[in-house]
Amino acid sequence: MPDLISQSIWLPALALIASTGIAATAAAGVALSLVTREGFRPTQGVLSRLASRQADSAAVVMTALRHAGLLARLGFVAVGMALLTQRGFGLAASFALCLLGIAVISLLAKALALPQPQATLVLLSPLTQVFAATITPVTRALTGIGHRLAISPDEARHADNQQIALRNDIAGAIAMGHSGGAVEKEHRDRLLGALDLADRAVDEIMRHRRQIEMINADDPPGKIVTQVLASPHSRLPVFRDEEENILGVIHTKDLVREVDRLVRSEDGSAVEGLQALDILKVAMKPYFIPDTTSLDEQMREFLKRRTHFALVVDEYGALQGLITLEDILEEIVGDITDEFDVVSRSSLLKRTESGDFIVDGAMTIRDLNRAMDWHLPDDEANTIAGLVIHEAQMIPVERQVFLFHGFRFEISQRRENRITQLKLRPVQTI
Repeated sequence: MPDLISQSIWLPALALIASTGIAATAAAGVALSLVTREGFRPTQGVLSRLASRQADSAAVVMTALRHAGLLARLGFVAVGMALLTQRGFGLAASFALCLLGIAVISLLAKALALPQPQATLVLLSPLTQVFAATITPVTRALTGIGHRLAISPDEARHADNQQIALRNDIAGAIAMGHSGGAVEKEHRDRLLGALDLADRAVDEIMRHRRQIEMINADDPPGKIVTQVLASPHSRLPVFRDEEENILGVIHTKDLVREVDRLVRSEDGSAVEGLQALDILKVAMKPYFIPDTTSLDEQMREFLKRRTHFALVVDEYGALQGLITLEDILEEIVGDITDEFDVVSRSSLLKRTESGDFIVDGAMTIRDLNRAMDWHLPDDEANTIAGLVIHEAQMIPVERQVFLFHGFRFEISQRRENRITQLKLRPVQTI
């Protein structure tokens, strides 16, 4: 009987300790992620100073929190299964209930920490200090043993994994804030768009080569000037003989300056001055990048080079498209339009009176998902037309209908081998 009484006391006590560890590590992890991003604003008090030091060494503390959280979860599962099997539950049911309990505790802790991350970090700073002091030496000792046994971990990959885990934590906190009403959809899209830059390549958002407006270097100077001034773009590639042979990039301001210099010649002959225009002398050297470059890396390169325009090529050097700094910024802040834009992204999507959505085939899946809050996959294709072709394994004909990913796709218009317009609607609303 005494053994039974003691057993009935220490098992719930251990479960309470484990659940507290799960809640503390989850809440502190969310708080530390947000505080690290926003910056810690120290206040008076010992706990605030302790939390400030932990924010300064966020990577070490975050690693300790993950390891402590893992130990707490394992302990919770072991103790919970012992308790539930004593009450007559089966092993499978006990395990499922333990996993459900872990999920509920973690979500509640993160939800409580999200509105006041700094206050949460200050409150939990003694516990996180204990976790860091306990777990960090063990981690370092195991790493040292691994080095001595010639099991040298890939430090770069480990750092990448830490960054990915940190981004996932931040993305989870943002999504939870949106679902709880604390973060607006526009703010969520901007924050998640910024986090996704490192995981996306330039070929996903570039302007395809079929859509690039170019200048033929062999055209008469008058025709070149007219084309540049009529174009909505301030930078245009210059080619000769064939469009793959890009020789430079002309900027409207540079062309106007050169034309002004020629027109204001000493003899006063405007026609003869304009005929002396050599477009290649005015054009800038083209800047080529591989189509596998990440958006985050390319944005840094744009800022470093002080340029906004790059031509995208594949592994064989063939032109694939072009990308600008504005294209990358639009992935964060949404569509940026001015008085010279001909087509905006919003015009690629229209809703009919019957509830269908008329979608331009060139609209990217990411833009459609962001506009409608849908979750169409974009792993195998960048555009809606590409998704239909990938799923159908053929080039569809007009009025052909497909059902996949919970949506009904009808081909409205097709030009040559391109799907130019589709009619789309969720299946559940039919």
